[in-house]
Amino acid sequence: MTAPRSVAPRIAIVHERFTEYGGSEAVVAELHETWPGSEVFAPIVDPSGIRPPLRQVHGTWLSRAYAGTGRRSHAPLLPLAPRALRRLPLDGRFDAVVISHHAFATQAAFATEAPTIAYVHSPARWAWDPGFRAQEAGGRAGRFALAALGALARRCESRAAPRLTHVIANSHAVADRVRDWWGRPATVINPPVDIHRFTPDPGVEREDFFLFAGRLVPYKRPDLAIRAAQRAGCRLVIVGDGRFRTHLDTLAGPETTFLGPASDEVLQDMYRRCRALLMPGIEDFGIVPVEAMACGAPVLAVGLGGALDTVRPGITGGYVDPGPDDAVTAAFAAAMTDFAPAAYDPAEIRAHATTFAPAAFRARMSDAVAQILDN
Repeated sequence: MTAPRSVAPRIAIVHERFTEYGGSEAVVAELHETWPGSEVFAPIVDPSGIRPPLRQVHGTWLSRAYAGTGRRSHAPLLPLAPRALRRLPLDGRFDAVVISHHAFATQAAFATEAPTIAYVHSPARWAWDPGFRAQEAGGRAGRFALAALGALARRCESRAAPRLTHVIANSHAVADRVRDWWGRPATVINPPVDIHRFTPDPGVEREDFFLFAGRLVPYKRPDLAIRAAQRAGCRLVIVGDGRFRTHLDTLAGPETTFLGPASDEVLQDMYRRCRALLMPGIEDFGIVPVEAMACGAPVLAVGLGGALDTVRPGITGGYVDPGPDDAVTAAFAAAMTDFAPAAYDPAEIRAHATTFAPAAFRARMSDAVAQILDN
């Protein structure tokens, strides 16, 4: 049933899980701000994964199962998530269901006859891309488990895709995956970035180091940043932590400094003082480069994935050609050696970052859903 224009639509928001707070959870918070009366659902909910403005998320029996394990890992529960999502109490209560999707959330489309709008962070790359899956799986047991889970995710995504009323991708790269893997067209609405939390400081001078920031996991390729810094003889500061850290310690030389996990204040200070941020991995979108640009920092990125949506060559940074690891390392090293900070205007970089502000995201999402309900 279509909501009258004069009445606020009844919106349900479905997310995959709230087990920790990250970029996709921040998107759900902004979706809730877009429709303040909306209700939020997820099969697995840990209260520590919820932050204001979200106050309440409706979980399922999987939340109790997760708590019963001491919240050590949600991974063993993921094969049960599709069933829990298909049984969410959505039917007949809402004018539209907005789904925040990583791998299984689109199964909520089977729980309602209302229009369903999927905001896709990405189809499950580890399910569809064998190379990505091999990179992420650890050991023989890990490869076997991820292959089995990937088969389930592909099956679930393929079955749900025709049922979705509309698909929105968070970048053009993700829209291409939706087309190739789901056979569906997708419009693009870039995710919100809290550019007000990260600001420039004209009183802080840029220093002679490059920055890598983010989780230390294989697909983000911090190893390439380390090797490029060694080859260029440049200082590199790494902010973040993760399961790849032990391996990175064996690669790093004296030119690399690990700061570990850092507060927003420390991260902002690094954004303000670095020569440029390095982005050697292929991101679905990439929140970190926009945060860096909000502080006036240029970004050097591989010219694939979400970087194509965020980096403007010659204005906010530059692209490194994709290719084999050795070629990418050499290209980053050359870009670092030749980097000229004076070629970039921090104010212009900051102005570009403001186009990803939350208000712009909320307006575009509101318009997209309103058009669907009006048709």
